[in-house]
Amino acid sequence: MTQRVAMVLALLIGGFFLVFFLWPLWMALQVAFLDAEGHPTIVYFLEVFINPLYLEGLQNALWIAVLTTLGCFLLAMPLAFLQVNFKFLGREAFNLLALSPLMLPPFVGALGVQAILGRHGSLNSLLLDFGLIDPQNLPDWLGQGRLAGVVLMNVLHLYPIVYVNLISTLKNLDPALDEVAMSLGVGPVRRFFRITVPLLLPGIFAGGSLSFVWAFTELGVPLMFDFERVTSVQIFNAIRDLTGNPFPYALVITMLVVSILLFSVSSALFRGGQWTGGGRAVRSRMAHDPGFFKGTLITALFTMITAMALAPHLGVFLLAFSDDWYGTFFPAKLGLAHFADALGNELTLPSIANSLRYAGASTLLDILLGVSVSWIVIRTRLKGRGLLDALSMLPISVPGIVLALGYLALTREGKPLDFLIQEGDPFLLLAIAYGIRRLPYVVRSMSAGLLQISPTLEEASANLGAAPFETLRRITLPMAMPSLLAGGVLAFAFAMLEVSDSMILAQRTVFFPITKAMYTLSGAIGDGPALAAALGVWSMLFLILLLLLLGVLMGKRLSGLLGP
Repeated sequence: MTQRVAMVLALLIGGFFLVFFLWPLWMALQVAFLDAEGHPTIVYFLEVFINPLYLEGLQNALWIAVLTTLGCFLLAMPLAFLQVNFKFLGREAFNLLALSPLMLPPFVGALGVQAILGRHGSLNSLLLDFGLIDPQNLPDWLGQGRLAGVVLMNVLHLYPIVYVNLISTLKNLDPALDEVAMSLGVGPVRRFFRITVPLLLPGIFAGGSLSFVWAFTELGVPLMFDFERVTSVQIFNAIRDLTGNPFPYALVITMLVVSILLFSVSSALFRGGQWTGGGRAVRSRMAHDPGFFKGTLITALFTMITAMALAPHLGVFLLAFSDDWYGTFFPAKLGLAHFADALGNELTLPSIANSLRYAGASTLLDILLGVSVSWIVIRTRLKGRGLLDALSMLPISVPGIVLALGYLALTREGKPLDFLIQEGDPFLLLAIAYGIRRLPYVVRSMSAGLLQISPTLEEASANLGAAPFETLRRITLPMAMPSLLAGGVLAFAFAMLEVSDSMILAQRTVFFPITKAMYTLSGAIGDGPALAAALGVWSMLFLILLLLLLGVLMGKRLSGLLGP
């Protein structure tokens, strides 16, 4: 009975992925590699590497990804090492604050960075007051073409991903290895590079690959900085010509190939954990007291990096509260008008309602799929369950802009999936798109919850005659509810702040989600950027409230939900 139910569920889930995940990917491939007569061709794909404009965009995307990843490690590596190994003032608070950049969409944080580092921003105003710069030649801290600004914003937003992965890996290392080397007289620096770093390679590659792919495919930040010579923005700008232009799809395939290659290398190198060397720690790593002087230096380092990470948030807050902020270090006047105006804008309230609809439906979809996939993988012996597990995690390695282009091609009028858009409303389309992208959160959380529940309880229920679904409803789900809540709330929260799908798939103003509304407001003349910042603050407060509520329900701190 259980095996039959598992097989039916697996076939249904496999069919869903075939239609709504693999088919859009195939559509992108098809458009990119077929000419106007339907014959196979690689001309469009090769054009990406020949056309100077496309080649420059690809090179810039790679530069952004490489520099972002290096910057993330520059910030995250010392923080993770110090957090795990030492006790210092504010240790728990800094662990929470290190994750705060994830609370704000990076393209909204770009507004704050521009307000601080722009030519007429806060920093230049301060330097002018002290006579340290020439008023006729104001420096551009965001870099020529805003490349430096894009990298900076990506680093400040993504380094928590690297930080979480490094901390998780460090906590699993056996401290005895380091202690043996220390007893043999090996100094701390040499121990770090000869022992710790090699054992950290799985965490380094996991966090690095995620930050690299995210930065490589990021759309919102380059758009906000008007940095158009980058692949993601070139794809976005070419959407209006998609009916007869195959080159955006060729660009998408390039992004997809780079992303999948990176994740494939990660999987091949670290499959089975052979790089961990010492295996999982048999005892926990103890944090040591570094003494007053070293402890103060550690606190100072955390304070400095946390202040940098929170600078975009501060800039967004000040911009949202400011009635006038141009050419001064601090806003000339503060008020709450923009918060009221943001909620009163004809674009805002409908966008909030739309995002709640899209994210709510996508979360329900994720819960249904996530529970089913986890149950099949963990609780059954169905052949092919490993493939189903891998398929459910594959959306992590596929950039959002890639899937969005595939969906767009399949949902145009007369195309097979055009029923997903009813009278211009992309509700079904965005619910599925959000759900596919966020499903890995629920699958991994639910799988962890199932692994902590003894299967003997479910076996006893089955022996008493309960059907599989009755056992799942009465026994399994109540016990796994904390894990399911964690994955579900995270999936909902980050679906609310989804950028790529929202920017590409929501075409009509009345159906804009909140992220596209913020982008539209930011480009409006006058108070547009301030209104977008105010809406960003509302979104951030909403996300924090959600996570705090989940923490209360689960009896955990916020840091325990977002990281180790």
